[in-house]
Formats: sequence, C-alpha cells, structure tokens
Amino acid sequence: MEDLSGVLRNHPFIKDLDENYLKQITGCASNVLYHENDIIFSEGDEAVQFYLIRTGKVALEINGREKGNVRILTMGPGQILGWSWIISPYKWHFEARALEDVRAIALDGECLRNKCEEDPKLGYEMLKRFSHILEQRLQSTRMQLLDVYKRG
Repeated sequence: MEDLSGVLRNHPFIKDLDENYLKQITGCASNVLYHENDIIFSEGDEAVQFYLIRTGKVALEINGREKGNVRILTMGPGQILGWSWIISPYKWHFEARALEDVRAIALDGECLRNKCEEDPKLGYEMLKRFSHILEQRLQSTRMQLLDVYKRG
C-alpha cells in the first residue's frame, strides 16, 4: 500500500507545507483512479472533494448550450482540480472529464474545511495556496477571452 503522506509531500501544491499540516491533510486524502472519458464531477453537483493530479490529463468544460460542452482548460500532473469545495454553497461550476487514465489524490473538502476551522493557521495556509490557483485560472480565462474576441 502506498504511503499517501509521501505522495502528498512530493506534489507541488503540498511539497513545502509544514510537516504537522501534512499529517492533518493526509487524514483527508485517498487515492483515486479515473479511466479515459470518465466524468470526475459535473456542473451543479455538490463539490465534496478536490484533486491533486498525479498522472494523466483532465478537461475542464462548461456547457455551451447549443455548442455542447466547451473545453476551457486542460490540466495534468502536478496541478489541482477543483476549488468549489472551499466556497459555499460548495457546488461545481464546471464538468471535469478524464482525457486519459488519471491517477490523483482526492482530498475530502468537508474534512479539510473542519481541520482549517480547528487550526486557523492551516486554514490561512490553504487559503493562500488556493488564492494562487484562483488567480492562475482567472489569468487563463482572460487569455482565452482575448483569443476568442480578437479582431480578425
């Protein structure tokens, strides 16, 4: 059986986290595997966990109505999938689909929220890390909008 604390310690999102916090987070973690074309989560569903991608690629998509699903981002190893677990009402705003087999560490959102409430320093550390992810996603979306609406 794989030691999740060792796997977590090597993920870019966690690697420089204090050992005490790593132990707390490990208690919320589990290994998951998704096969090509599996839906990891769907828009509107309850956001109960987030994922540290270890291997494989994931498409983050939105419903483009008559256009069908539109891919807005492709994520791979070392990246974080999902931040809706941290913001009430804890619902997914996108759909995530495995583009190939994906191995990830799933972190239980409620478990981690509770640990952050109990230890505000851990909560602040998680908020700093997720704020960085949110900023990256906003910049990515901005660049896509510039590409979509560029003048021909």
